[in-house]
Amino acid sequence: MSYRPTVRARRLARELRTLRERRGLTLQQVADQLSMSRATVSRLETAQTRPKAQDIERFLDLYGVPSPERDALSNLASAASRRGWWTAYSDVFTGSYVAMEHEASLIRSWDPQLVHGLLQTEDYARAVITAGRMLPAPEDVERRLDARRARQALLDRPDAPSVHMVVDEAVLRRPIGGPRVLAEQLGHLAELAAHDRITIQILPFAVREHAGLDGRFTMLSFPHPADPDIAYVEGTMGDVYVESVAEIASHGERFQRIAEAALPPEESARLVADSARSST
Repeated sequence: MSYRPTVRARRLARELRTLRERRGLTLQQVADQLSMSRATVSRLETAQTRPKAQDIERFLDLYGVPSPERDALSNLASAASRRGWWTAYSDVFTGSYVAMEHEASLIRSWDPQLVHGLLQTEDYARAVITAGRMLPAPEDVERRLDARRARQALLDRPDAPSVHMVVDEAVLRRPIGGPRVLAEQLGHLAELAAHDRITIQILPFAVREHAGLDGRFTMLSFPHPADPDIAYVEGTMGDVYVESVAEIASHGERFQRIAEAALPPEESARLVADSARSST
């Protein structure tokens, strides 16, 4: 899928579906009245295609949506139709995660193996991408590094999201890229941990079985109350987006248990700084 729907686009899609259902119309009935295919209406209601402002206005006319609701939906359609910076990297980003991460107000992540991509240094990221992606040429690696730098600009925005990362102590010990690269990465983490919006915790080896044994995941929360949390699991066989209320609640509880088992942020920061010094 070349189109990467943003959170706003997904919200617009839900609103369109709700409006149709409230009026008791089927997809085919709407398609017939708007001279569209049923598939087109369905794709707009499921955020599988980029919404066009003029098409959305036709939907609002059909459904008889009055102001101020109409104005709000028109503005939402305009925002949802804009192309984000990630569209320039459609060859790198194969799913919708980055588009949704861009709009998050809180990012929570558990990873037993790696520093999260938003917090990686360039050399650490190069080592991870080179080994993990098995790309055919050096320029492919550099292309992904360019995309990662663009993605990391998220943390420099005035409205940057809050970030809560929990990683296993193994992340501090595995010399990805070599001792110098690891030391630089851990030093970077120690600096980031001092930021008000960034919380980093370490799950120590002393913790035995724990709630994170099934693997890594990320949870995104958004500022608008109409946008539910999303859990994301990245894998070599494809990405999984968890959106059901029950599963989101389960992931939220899982993350909370992992964070409670981890060292407190202050103690974690000291361990990261000590590990950085001992890695050189």
